[in-house]
Amino acid sequence: MNVLQRWPEPVVRVQSLSESGIEAIPDCYVKPIMDRPSVDVEESNEVNIPVIDLSGINSDDAALRKATLELISDACREWGFFQVVNHGVSHQLMAETQKVWREFFHLTVEEKQKYANSPETYEGYGSRVGVVKGARLDWSDYFFLNYLPVSSRDENKWPSQPSTCRELVAKYNEEVLKLCGKLMKVLSINLGLQEDYLENAVGGDQIGASLRVNFYPTCPQPDLALGLSPHSDPGTLTILFPDDHVFGLQVRKNDGWVTIKPIHNAFIVNLGDQLEVLSNGNYKSIEHRVLVNSLKERVSLAFFYNPRGDMVIEPADQLIMKDDPTQYQPMTFDEYRIFIRTKGLHGKSQVESLKSFG
Repeated sequence: MNVLQRWPEPVVRVQSLSESGIEAIPDCYVKPIMDRPSVDVEESNEVNIPVIDLSGINSDDAALRKATLELISDACREWGFFQVVNHGVSHQLMAETQKVWREFFHLTVEEKQKYANSPETYEGYGSRVGVVKGARLDWSDYFFLNYLPVSSRDENKWPSQPSTCRELVAKYNEEVLKLCGKLMKVLSINLGLQEDYLENAVGGDQIGASLRVNFYPTCPQPDLALGLSPHSDPGTLTILFPDDHVFGLQVRKNDGWVTIKPIHNAFIVNLGDQLEVLSNGNYKSIEHRVLVNSLKERVSLAFFYNPRGDMVIEPADQLIMKDDPTQYQPMTFDEYRIFIRTKGLHGKSQVESLKSFG
């Protein structure tokens, strides 16, 4: 069976819809009124997630190191998101990798269809997630690939065109993985744990990692659609490299949404559900969504740093106190993904469900 036939409905590439010149989007992309981006949006030029200079953690100045750790700690507890600059990843590598993915999405449909994905793994070129017939869809296409464990990595499934794509993706993933390791140590220290605690708790050198490249074509009715529906990330940590020439990512803050203003050459760090669990709720996994634009397309790269599938994730013993008991039920990462999928959970309801699960 052709991989496209494994989906419950015919697969329509959003980019093809956008480039067809339609003036009204199909009904399946129209979000319910209360989920539309024109509703309940907190717009302010004064509000943005924290921007942190990561070079401070290696400074010879003890005061600066301490201040940098505190900034990261506050961001994890109050926002669950922050941007990092001077993070150690080559700016040239970042730009070239984003450029090659933009070029991929502008290849012919026939070339991209060689990598069409199936609902069994999602690996490859896709335009929807989930197999529910009649579902409300997001206005985006994507390419998803596995990186770790090495046994799951198949570079033959990565695009061979443009010709530099595979090489750049391999280098990019390697460098972003190093950044994840650096951040995990900082997050452990800020909880009063050994610096390698969190990394070991999610699998050590056997963690999972993957890359999802999102392509958000222009949309004729951006007030009715979303590039990605509200959700929190189920894994440990997400490192997002956004387009910085057009805003799109929004994070939930109190009862509204805050639009993130990307900093040039910065990464957006997003804490996932598993970090909220491991920290016993000290760190927050926050709901977020993506807007679309009528004039400009966007390409963003989301690197997911996830636990090993069979690792039982539960709050660290050191963080369980009489006045702060265990809030979350132990569960392996594989069990958690199945649980939220079968329950149809998303956003805040995902991790909150672990408080009542049993």
